[in-house]
Amino acid sequence: MASPTAPTALSAAEAHARLRELTVIDVRTPGEYASGHLPGAHNVPLDRLEQALPALRTAAERRDLLVVCASGARSATAAQRLLAQGVPAATLTGGTGAWQRLGHDLHRPAGARTPWAMDRQVRLAAGSLILTDLLAARGRRRARLLSAGVAAGLVLSAVTDTCGMAKILARLPHNRPRATDLDATLAALTG
Repeated sequence: MASPTAPTALSAAEAHARLRELTVIDVRTPGEYASGHLPGAHNVPLDRLEQALPALRTAAERRDLLVVCASGARSATAAQRLLAQGVPAATLTGGTGAWQRLGHDLHRPAGARTPWAMDRQVRLAAGSLILTDLLAARGRRRARLLSAGVAAGLVLSAVTDTCGMAKILARLPHNRPRATDLDATLAALTG
């Protein structure tokens, strides 16, 4: 039988019914993960996926992988990358948003600092850049280039379903995992 060319997608209801037999990998930033994730999910940020590949391969040999994010876009990218490396993984259609809309609980670690979700961080950064540019550009037409650039970036983000600003913001310290956090996650996946 030929191997699949596209990751399998599970609805939130299907994932909920199979949760005990799945290893859930949340590919959002640590800040987003801390704001609420599927019960038992392991946080492996999308930009650390290649580093985690050996542990994910081992985990996939034991149980089916379910890759999740907020909306399903990053998890689809992650599942495609995994599949290209011979590691099958399903995605959660609609992400944690769909999970929560069906009334399923999200786990939030006790006492964990809860940074804003990435889309909220992007809206704050984009709005702040545009407002600052407009205030600084009063009376100077050329100074509005930053606003035009941010607007063009937002349009491109919508058209391509990617977000360069989110990639930049994900590198900020509050969105980065501590090395020990990722090490512990990888150990849990292989242990």
